[in-house]
Amino acid sequence: MTPALRALARRCRTIAYSLCGDIGSGAFFDPALGFDNYIRQIDQVLLKAGVPTAAICGVSYGGFIALRYAALRPMRATSLILASSPAPGWVPNPTQQGYVAHPWRSAPAFVATAPLRLWPEIKAACPALKDRLAFALSYSARVLAAPAVPSRMAARIRLQQRLDFAPDCGRITVPTLVLTGEDELDQIVPPDVTRRYQSLIRGAQYEKIENTGHIGLLTRPERFADIVSGFVNQCHPSRI
Repeated sequence: MTPALRALARRCRTIAYSLCGDIGSGAFFDPALGFDNYIRQIDQVLLKAGVPTAAICGVSYGGFIALRYAALRPMRATSLILASSPAPGWVPNPTQQGYVAHPWRSAPAFVATAPLRLWPEIKAACPALKDRLAFALSYSARVLAAPAVPSRMAARIRLQQRLDFAPDCGRITVPTLVLTGEDELDQIVPPDVTRRYQSLIRGAQYEKIENTGHIGLLTRPERFADIVSGFVNQCHPSRI
């Protein structure tokens, strides 16, 4: 997420962290706490940063974490941004279910098919071939530098599938922005699934990042940062 974080940091104070249990996060995932690990982790991150309140932005799976945090900590979350995030009721498609059922065995196929899933949106965001290749190389380098753990990814999906996030949507009282890429370009989380939040969260606004899909915060980080910082500034002009 480095490109998006750098772009946001030029517009507002930006705090990011790796989820507990990930390589390099420095935070232990306690199985007894389940999903509450992620809520506690945000509390700890904000405490360490000396920030009593913040706009909470969740990308993809992180949207579930941001949603629940804003629902449980209404006095700490000043606004909520859900970017390309599955909404309550989302179920992995058959291919994704195969990855979740056999994460390590499926890892080679997951990696091998990643270019097929992502190339259409890379092509749309980068008209010139040299720019597409440059992005693909830099993106691959970041993935290698911060490797995901297939078993941890699968465990997070299984945990999410056991929980009902619909009541959390009804508890949201802060300004909320729903953000997606183009419908035909996001092959990870269909944008119409993310847009369900508009009907689940009262007053939720919607924005689209043109010419990209699920990784719009990487292919078009400046556009992503403009939308997110603009929304936060609109909601809380004194806190940008």
